[in-house]
Amino acid sequence: MDTRHKDDDAVSLRTAKAALPLYLTRIKVYPRAVRGLWRRVKWAALILLLGIYYLVPWLRWDRGPGVPDQAILIDLDGRRGWFFDVVIWPQEIYFVTGLLILAAFGLFFATSLFGRVWCGFACPQTVWTDLFMLVERLIEGDRNERMRLDKAPISFGKAARKGLKHAAWLVIAAATGGAWIFYYVDAPTTLVSIFRGTASLEVYFFIGLLTATTYLLAGWAREQVCTYMCPWPRFQAAMLDEQSVIVTYQKWRGEQRGKHKAGQGWEGRGDCVDCNLCVAVCPTGIDIRDGQQTECIGCGLCIDACNQTMVKVGRPQDLIRWDTLANQQAKEQGARGVEWTPLRPRTLLYAALLAVVSAVILVAFFLRTDTELTVQRDRSPNIVRLSNGDVRNSYTVKILNKTQAEVRFELAVEKLPGVTLGFLAPEVEGAGAGTRMTVRPDSVGTFRVFLTVAAGTAPRGSRPIEFIVRDTAGRQRAAHASVFVGPAP
Repeated sequence: MDTRHKDDDAVSLRTAKAALPLYLTRIKVYPRAVRGLWRRVKWAALILLLGIYYLVPWLRWDRGPGVPDQAILIDLDGRRGWFFDVVIWPQEIYFVTGLLILAAFGLFFATSLFGRVWCGFACPQTVWTDLFMLVERLIEGDRNERMRLDKAPISFGKAARKGLKHAAWLVIAAATGGAWIFYYVDAPTTLVSIFRGTASLEVYFFIGLLTATTYLLAGWAREQVCTYMCPWPRFQAAMLDEQSVIVTYQKWRGEQRGKHKAGQGWEGRGDCVDCNLCVAVCPTGIDIRDGQQTECIGCGLCIDACNQTMVKVGRPQDLIRWDTLANQQAKEQGARGVEWTPLRPRTLLYAALLAVVSAVILVAFFLRTDTELTVQRDRSPNIVRLSNGDVRNSYTVKILNKTQAEVRFELAVEKLPGVTLGFLAPEVEGAGAGTRMTVRPDSVGTFRVFLTVAAGTAPRGSRPIEFIVRDTAGRQRAAHASVFVGPAP
């Protein structure tokens, strides 16, 4: 009897599972417009961030003749990055790595303090989605009007409004892709060449690629990016604790919720009138009253919506508010609220990591030199015996001049007594140890150098040596360790 019932239950469970679809159909979210403090903060962040993104490539910075005058330029052809007066060479890619690590720790620190403040206010997906929704709202109307328009049969008016909306989206997406390209090429010149049809194939390809991705992610995918594509909602759980300030619904005050009519009392019930306005304005379509959810981006729009309702019904504001879970749990238990503690082990750890990485980057930056020297010894042949028995090694010497002026260098070799220097390069003056090598501004000079030692004083086997370059004033600018190989012992 029991076995038969268990078998029937198992069959029913398998049947129910088989009836569930593997993928659920997306329920389209129609966010409603809302006014309030946090909506204004989001508009301010949008204007500031988009202004920086679109305008920075047009800033000019005079660096003298023969060099780019764009303030910020990632010059892939020239293999360097220009940041106002700072030039980053490929050899200094560690600065970029350090800045990325610094940004990561900064994000961890901000998340431990204020939850998903990055997602709600500064994430590119959030910023461009806000802009696209603003255009959609201006053309198609607010939430209810857009819902009616989508349900209405196709007509000339509907097609015109939809077409105008998507055309505006494509223009914004194209401007976004073009602005990104302008960080890698000269902006004014490239803009003219794009409209004349004379830009390179690479420029058109990447503008098209970035236009398509912006249009799809901000116009169509929207909250799906935050819910399914972005890994950050999964990571943030490891950085939040009961003292992180996040968007919370004060359940102890709002429940029991229910409709409220004018003139009715508030005894025996909560302040939430179940207007669902917090759900209507949410860009991801969640109900904050259900507690913390991975879909919540912490934008605070539900706070603005709820405050509007509280004002209308004459109840205190901030039923939905920024608060800590520790404070809310204490209030639910009838205890006195818990004060926010920003200084705690995880925030101190992130702050310490930020300080250490920042210090390392600053020290490395201030210790960077304007000259770099690299030396590569030829290995084929390993050594050369001259007719008089002298031993010669040949080297390729590269001197990187990071300054904006032409520099003459003198090359010396230490730790190898009796050595004679020889050169095979057109940009040298003089001979021997007094030879001067000219390196053009902001470029690399490559020289063939021969070290010759008399047969009687030649070392046996390999001997460490050091190449040193000095300027004409005798100041050492760079050094590089190498070896001189003599006859086998």
